[in-house]
Amino acid sequence: QVQLVDSGGGLVQAGGSLRLSCAVSGHTLSSYTMAWFRQAPGKEREFITGIIWSSGSTVYADSVKGRFTTSRDRAKNTGYLQMNSLKPEDTAVYYCASRWGGMSKTTSTYTNWGQGTQVTVSS
Repeated sequence: QVQLVDSGGGLVQAGGSLRLSCAVSGHTLSSYTMAWFRQAPGKEREFITGIIWSSGSTVYADSVKGRFTTSRDRAKNTGYLQMNSLKPEDTAVYYCASRWGGMSKTTSTYTNWGQGTQVTVSS
C-alpha cells in the first residue's frame, strides 16, 4: 500500500524558513513525479512545485520561484520542500503527492497524497 507522510510544518514569522519532508513507502519513485501543493482557506488546492524523481528536473509556480526549492533523497525515498523568505500569503496546508509518469500541475492527475501539514506565516 502506497503511503505518503508529509511533515515539518509549523508557525514562522515572515522572512523565516521551514523545510517540509515527504516520506514515501509502498513503492519506489523511480518512474514517478513528486509534487507539492498547497491549499489556503477558501481557495482551491494549487500546484507549487514538482520534481521528476529519476532526473531531478524541477518546475516551480511563479509565486514561489526563487524562494522555494524542492529536492529528493532517492536512498531514503523522501522528498523535501525548502521554503525561504516566507510571506503571510504562503499560509496554507501543504500536501505532497506522487504520480506515475512525468510532470503535471493538475491536482486530479496525482494518485497518492500525504495527509497535509499546516504552515502558518505571521506578519
